[in-house]
Amino acid sequence: MGKVDGFLKYDRELPKSRDPKERLGDFKEIYEEFPEERTREQAARCMDCGIPFCHNGCPLGNIIPEFNDAVYQEKWDEAISILLSTNNFPEFTGRICPAPCEASCVLGINKPPVAIEHIEKTIAEKAFELGHIKAHIPKHRTEKKVAVIGSGPAGLACAQQLNKAGHWVTVLERDDRIGGLLRYGIPDFKLEKWVVERRVELMVSEGIRFKVNANVGVNINPKELMEDFDAIVICAGATAPRDLPIPGRKASGIHFAMDFLTQQNKLVSGDKLDVDQLISAKDKHVVVIGGGDTGSDCIGTSHRQGATSVTQLELLPKPLNQRTHQDPWPLWPMTLRTSSSHEEGGDREWSILTKEFCNNGQGEVKKIKLAHIEWYTDGGGRRAFREVPGSVHEIDCDLALLAIGFQSPEKGLLDQFGLAPDGRGNVYTNEYQTNIDKIFAAGDARRGQSLVVWAISEGREAAVAVDKFLMGESHLERKEESSVALGSQL
Repeated sequence: MGKVDGFLKYDRELPKSRDPKERLGDFKEIYEEFPEERTREQAARCMDCGIPFCHNGCPLGNIIPEFNDAVYQEKWDEAISILLSTNNFPEFTGRICPAPCEASCVLGINKPPVAIEHIEKTIAEKAFELGHIKAHIPKHRTEKKVAVIGSGPAGLACAQQLNKAGHWVTVLERDDRIGGLLRYGIPDFKLEKWVVERRVELMVSEGIRFKVNANVGVNINPKELMEDFDAIVICAGATAPRDLPIPGRKASGIHFAMDFLTQQNKLVSGDKLDVDQLISAKDKHVVVIGGGDTGSDCIGTSHRQGATSVTQLELLPKPLNQRTHQDPWPLWPMTLRTSSSHEEGGDREWSILTKEFCNNGQGEVKKIKLAHIEWYTDGGGRRAFREVPGSVHEIDCDLALLAIGFQSPEKGLLDQFGLAPDGRGNVYTNEYQTNIDKIFAAGDARRGQSLVVWAISEGREAAVAVDKFLMGESHLERKEESSVALGSQL
């Protein structure tokens, strides 16, 4: 590495966040500028470790020590070349990835890990600034046509890889803008939408075609797609939300988290929405049910909308602050995480069972009946819970947001094509190929709800499978090959 004692000389440092009082007044990204020299110091913390476990921690297999060294040496063209060899969209993952690579960092065994996510974002933005990220139009076209259904991270990655292979790619998106989860599921304070639009414009210039308001099975005929395209890739996500069928569920004021977040993203984008249909947290007691990232996004959005109070409920027990023998390094640690939204206020409660939505007699939710629970291991070795006697209580609630995950892709799309589901209701595949030869699947539609970084990885791998199907072989990069290939060049 460029500075062998960097991990001894420099402490971990990240960009500071804007003051919560200031950032709650807008939906802009929350971080302040960070001097380039200090980013180089963070890159210098990367050790010359014998086995870089960060490679394995990253679902994309990013070649992290090499791009850290390039950053320290100020070789931005080399840094972005290394990063793009495994990751199509580092400007996304550098902002919204939970960084499993950092959890596997060797330095993280006894010191704070290398700030890999921040470095990745910096490489991407510096590359755009210097013109190192630009459109790459294929020199040759195979004249094969591929339809990608869904324009989230899996669909975009798959489309870009297939276009790189020389195929004509059309991406079909049922919403009115491209981006899927990136566009409508993630708040602007985590990912401003100009970042997505910049990438989509680049992909258009590379020859990829995008069609919005293209809802397969509604205004797009699946049979015609089968006739018009040589292959189809399902990247429609796992968008069927998990519900909470308890007494009082039909009261007004109870909504799925994604409906709430999508509306706000549309408003930030300048859309005019029907006031009567708006889901607003203003002046309300908001209860977010679900302790994950989507729930956290609901908290930050509720704060910005002017909620009176915000409470997040989680069924599972409160995580510890440190690893245990059950999640040793380099595994992903099941530790307590505090997001920027949590820092902005609100209450968090763990081991809470939601028992009933209580309305005011006019069909509007006004309170939620809860109970504390305790977890234990039953006779079969399975985790279970029981109510704590005498713990039933009520809290105020004018708006309940269900952020308890997603079950599977929407069944209608699978039925339209006659696709077989797997045991969990996702699209069944064998090496990304479904039970119908020319149809493939990737991302959450195939593996179930997961991370954006996994979706990009899935899209890339599915593109290899489609390319092989169309051409008999593929020269597109694969995760296990990229690090070996690059290592031989450096």
